[in-house]
Amino acid sequence: MTSDVWWKNAVVYCLDIETYADGNGDGIGDFRGAIQHIDHLDRMGVTCIWLMPFFPTPDRDDGYDITDFYSVDPRLGTLGDFVEFMRVARDRGIRVIADLVVNHTSDEHPWFKDARSSRDSRYRDWYIWSDKPEPDDPKGVVFPDKEDSLWEFDEKTGQYYFHRFYRFQPDLNTANSEVQDEIARILGFWMELGLSGFRVDAVPFLVEQVTDGGDDKLPDPHEFFACLRAFMSRRDGSAALLGEVNLPYPDLMRYFGNDLGDEITMCFDFIGMQRTYLSLARKNARPLAGALRERPRPPKDCQWATFVRNHDELTLDKLSDSERQEVFAAFGPDKDMQLYGRGLRRRLPTMLGGDMDQIKMVYSLLFSLPGTPVLFYGEEIGMGENLELEGRQAVRTPMQWTPHRNGGFSDADPAKVRIPMPSGEYGPEKVNVSAQQRDPDSLMLWITRLIRHYRDCPEFAWGEYTVLDPGTDSVLAHRADADGETVVAVHNFSDAETEVELTLDGLDSSKVLTDLLVDGTIEISDKGQVRFRLGRYGCRWFRASTPETAPADSGDVD
Repeated sequence: MTSDVWWKNAVVYCLDIETYADGNGDGIGDFRGAIQHIDHLDRMGVTCIWLMPFFPTPDRDDGYDITDFYSVDPRLGTLGDFVEFMRVARDRGIRVIADLVVNHTSDEHPWFKDARSSRDSRYRDWYIWSDKPEPDDPKGVVFPDKEDSLWEFDEKTGQYYFHRFYRFQPDLNTANSEVQDEIARILGFWMELGLSGFRVDAVPFLVEQVTDGGDDKLPDPHEFFACLRAFMSRRDGSAALLGEVNLPYPDLMRYFGNDLGDEITMCFDFIGMQRTYLSLARKNARPLAGALRERPRPPKDCQWATFVRNHDELTLDKLSDSERQEVFAAFGPDKDMQLYGRGLRRRLPTMLGGDMDQIKMVYSLLFSLPGTPVLFYGEEIGMGENLELEGRQAVRTPMQWTPHRNGGFSDADPAKVRIPMPSGEYGPEKVNVSAQQRDPDSLMLWITRLIRHYRDCPEFAWGEYTVLDPGTDSVLAHRADADGETVVAVHNFSDAETEVELTLDGLDSSKVLTDLLVDGTIEISDKGQVRFRLGRYGCRWFRASTPETAPADSGDVD
């Protein structure tokens, strides 16, 4: 059962082939370079790699403007290199998923070139056209710094085409049955080459009605995703869809397939992520605790995906205007640190001023929250951003492997490395993999340790969770129960030491709490109460067990 739903307690690691490692010395990351570093992920305990787009592209939107869904961009390697990457990953027991970006193509894709050649062309109906631009909702413009409309006039055919994102990314017409079949064919192709699933980009935008007239009414989006999930399950019953669904919880649940759970397998918890940053800004756990209490339980064969940072701007769109300003003031006060008026283009360590106690607490929180944790490359070593780069590129700098030339990313002439790394305190001289491998107090070894304990605590991913009352607003305490076993996680969002008092229903003095992160055992009273102190940004994971079966403290071993 657990292997069939491997994604329930996976550790997902997102990387961009172009910025991860350069294997042929041309200054651009490639599959050969990534293959050479899979053992780094294996040592950490990563169980699933999520690949950002690696398809042929003009690269005007970091690879999300695709010209061929069935190949590899020549800069990054060949299909042969991809297959070798898959083989090496599977040899280490690591599954691989990839971005599924089928809500649009590049305007240089052969389909669109044909579509705009004439109103009677073969692929004309694969895109969305209108004689006049439909009324725009300004809130619907995803990139307000670059676009002011969702429609672009095509002079040759005298009609407007729809683009939810950039004007060079025309949206596909998913009402067209041929387009639906083609999307399934793309999934099937890459699954045959070994992929275990896909991260679906911008799920709510994939199937949306944008014109009023005609017979091209779109299929029900939930029927569309149910069909995709069924297709994948026929090919591989354990395949998963990881969905980017940034919606309020009631609306999001429909993309799981409501109670059936037959659509998106995992959905990112954007609301929980945003409330986490509000809690960090306030040094008060109540916003996050509230989100966890509000968050519905997913269907049986679905899961939440939790994250601290992703490859886009750190969106704060589900916070109120005043709450968003609180987070901006705490973690991105300069306008240059903000993006689109709704998010931040910074990484966690710089936002927290390099406070390692607080940074480690946040990752402890990530791995103990109910759900499947997702890491963005470089998080394991505390990489920073380069604000000199435009927009979201600030957090997509090359991976920092060593303190040497090009941070060990490439042995090419530095002038050939297209994306510059951060400098100063977060440059590769100070932040890199090789140094942290040998530092017992490093962030990388802390995250490696958290992953090991997370995998030892299936209750966090599989169990029924309960948010507890810790007796102080600065602390988040929650428990997870599964098959008669209980784990408890406690996190202090404050920089002041505090006392925690918990009541654990169903437990009594016949059990003890043994700390899994540091040495120490706490006795439980007959009424199920425990009391202990938690240091500044302290974090503790406890397992409830009888004294005879409790995990040993290091001091107990001669």
